[in-house]
Amino acid sequence: MKYLSIKEAMKKATGKVSVRGWVYRERGSNKVKFVVLRDATDIIQCVIKKEKFSEDKFKEADKLQIEASLEVTGTIKEDKRAPSGFEIEVEEFTVVGMSDNFPLAADQNREFMDDNRHLSLRTRKMTAILKIRSTVFGALHEYFRSNGFYEYQSPIFQSVQCEGGSTLFRAEYFDKKDVFLAQTWQLYAEPAIFALEKIYTMAPSFRAEKSKTSRHLTEYWHCEMEVAWSTFKDIQDVGEGAIKHVIKKVLEVNQEELKILERDIKKIEPSLKKPFARMTYTEAIKLLKEKCKMDIEWGKDLRTIEEDKLSALFDTFIICTNYPKEVKAFYMMEAPDDSRTVQGCDFIAPEGYGEIIGGSQREHDIEKLKRRLVEMGENPGNYTFYLDTRKYGSVPHGGYGLGVERLISWVCGLDNIKDAIPFPRTPMRYKP
Repeated sequence: MKYLSIKEAMKKATGKVSVRGWVYRERGSNKVKFVVLRDATDIIQCVIKKEKFSEDKFKEADKLQIEASLEVTGTIKEDKRAPSGFEIEVEEFTVVGMSDNFPLAADQNREFMDDNRHLSLRTRKMTAILKIRSTVFGALHEYFRSNGFYEYQSPIFQSVQCEGGSTLFRAEYFDKKDVFLAQTWQLYAEPAIFALEKIYTMAPSFRAEKSKTSRHLTEYWHCEMEVAWSTFKDIQDVGEGAIKHVIKKVLEVNQEELKILERDIKKIEPSLKKPFARMTYTEAIKLLKEKCKMDIEWGKDLRTIEEDKLSALFDTFIICTNYPKEVKAFYMMEAPDDSRTVQGCDFIAPEGYGEIIGGSQREHDIEKLKRRLVEMGENPGNYTFYLDTRKYGSVPHGGYGLGVERLISWVCGLDNIKDAIPFPRTPMRYKP
């Protein structure tokens, strides 16, 4: 007998089927055993009647506990009372793997569930999130490849910092001390645009931030892109296009998973159907003063609280541009109409989910880059390979980094970013 997925069996709707999976729920009496079986696709109720089996075989069924693995053959039929509207009247079953006192239950706390992440991945909630995560990754690859980008990888072991020395993870690299885990691919990506012009990556990044918020991970997946001959507007347009493509694919593919997560799609759809709001940093702090009574000194970076208040004023993403130079990275190009600001942008998600994308037009004047490095306390000599890219045919270019788990968190409506990744890493958690 060929095994069908539970979803395939329900599509068949009648006749004999064979399915296999794990016990999601079980109950029964001395005459009948009800087993709700789950696989990667769905759940289905299986009815094991004592009258159809020997006493020993029925005892085997009666001993089944949550998460035991099972192969089942029987007749499927529609039954509105069953959890998913179908049930299988079992004619044969084989217990593949027993389960004894599975430790997880619905009322256990966050810490316990994270300590047992290797098991909590099996929950309906985490299964739904992981399916959406897969869609998000696939959609990002699809978007860039369909728009003429080449996939390109940079090293994880790096000798320079890009996003600030305070968040670097040092790595033991033989007898070398100044080796770090990648904060970003950027400094190693920019050299490749002079060969490939349009590139992107999907890779892990590492930030030694001691933040314990629901938005921060020390290891996360970064979707980054870099493109030659760009304008600042191009960078923003590609970012908006990528996010819209992700939303479109999730709404096409993952309606069932969004229902399991009880995600209100009416909160997702505006970001697909409407243009993203675009404003400068100066316009943003003016809006916060007028609408939210928040008086922010010009030159101060927008904190989480300001981003959240700003996001509450819109039902779609906000692209905030032209930040003060002092609060942004050394490689961002000065704005042509105001040298106090840079052509950098942050994409702020709706509903208080914070910054999803950070991007900029890159500075291609080698002397300005050197001055900025010195101002940061960095030795330009350590960046020779990077500065070389400005000596031999430099062109206008730019790019961005998208925090994939942050995007997944918003799409799924999660309370904590730790649920957006299979095994979260935070300052307090490095296992399992």
